[in-house]
Amino acid sequence: MTGYKVANGNGHSNGSTKETNGSNGHSNGHKLADYTAQENPTMCSRDCCSGPGGSHRGNTCTDKKGAKSGSLAGEKIIPTPQSLLGNGKIQCELTHEELRALRVLNEDTYPYEVIEEIADFITKGSGMRPRIGIICGSGLGSLADMIQDPKIFEYEKIPNFPVSTVEGHAGRLVVGTLEGATVMAMQGRFHFYEGYPLAKCSMPVRVMKLCGVEYLFATNAAGGINPRFQVGDIMLMHDHVNMLGFAGNSPLQGPNDPRFGPRFPALVNSYNKDLINKAIEIGKAMGIESNIHVGVYSCLGGPNYETIAELKALRMMGVDAVGMSTVHEVITARHCDMKVFAFSLITNKCATEYSDKKDEEANHDEVMAVAKNRQKACCELVSRLIREIHMASA
Repeated sequence: MTGYKVANGNGHSNGSTKETNGSNGHSNGHKLADYTAQENPTMCSRDCCSGPGGSHRGNTCTDKKGAKSGSLAGEKIIPTPQSLLGNGKIQCELTHEELRALRVLNEDTYPYEVIEEIADFITKGSGMRPRIGIICGSGLGSLADMIQDPKIFEYEKIPNFPVSTVEGHAGRLVVGTLEGATVMAMQGRFHFYEGYPLAKCSMPVRVMKLCGVEYLFATNAAGGINPRFQVGDIMLMHDHVNMLGFAGNSPLQGPNDPRFGPRFPALVNSYNKDLINKAIEIGKAMGIESNIHVGVYSCLGGPNYETIAELKALRMMGVDAVGMSTVHEVITARHCDMKVFAFSLITNKCATEYSDKKDEEANHDEVMAVAKNRQKACCELVSRLIREIHMASA
């Protein structure tokens, strides 16, 4: 896991990423965890500041001669607060469960057992095993507001769960019924640009799977590259271009757990054709046929919007709409054999020609405004499609 430097009583860093875990540093939940020079041989000696190589300046230490192997010479260390120090030892009052949660939240991947615990927490707390999972895109959180008899879980109160930091993402999980089907909806997803690794961004999909979800509905707000698309149109995703994957970044990196799926999953036909065709029929019945398209989506890392050159390159690759999410969620869903339906709400037209006009630049306020205006149509499309799924299985 990502480590952090720990300072001793003299304000020095040991430069170590080692962390005491529940088995060797805690017992009965509250035993103090001690980090000492004896336990960690890489820690500075207590005489460091008085020696010729270092100088004590308040609560920081600067190594004038150079640091030990593996550390940076001249590095300025911000020490552990004095409130956590006692007789030169760090005193950690975290319980075993809290320390474990801290460790998990700093991990790049979640083991099966931890995801299973999260799923158990949700199913026991809601008393339901949902069949359909929904991920609400920017400004589309009202999809979850349609759920009847909702059981609401704030992300921050779900054990080992990340939190969403983006405006327009409420940061809560809603479980209940919609059109007769049991569903769970995420009001807020996790993005790569928030600092989360892709495995953590898509971890909730695996939680959904262990909760009993068979269908994943993923929605997003996207920029329209296809010149035929207008603001407010809906693009049903039938394929994607995984730009983050081109850079060697995948939610499936690392050891594969076969309990989720195979080591090398195929992604041909990732987007369920039957659901796409059914959505087109529903669009006709709603009278919005001219506003519905089928196309290819691509996810970039963000948080910045794309350059003109990037947009031109994407268009040459056959991409119709671009955003900053969804693809890694779909990969994770297909890895664990979930059926996927996804669509993009086109919230802005991407500029593919150079211009000095400021109004052609994408901005988040525009995205949120368009999503708000079109959320009724998006909600109706989703709810009708869920009704079709539920009636077909009844």
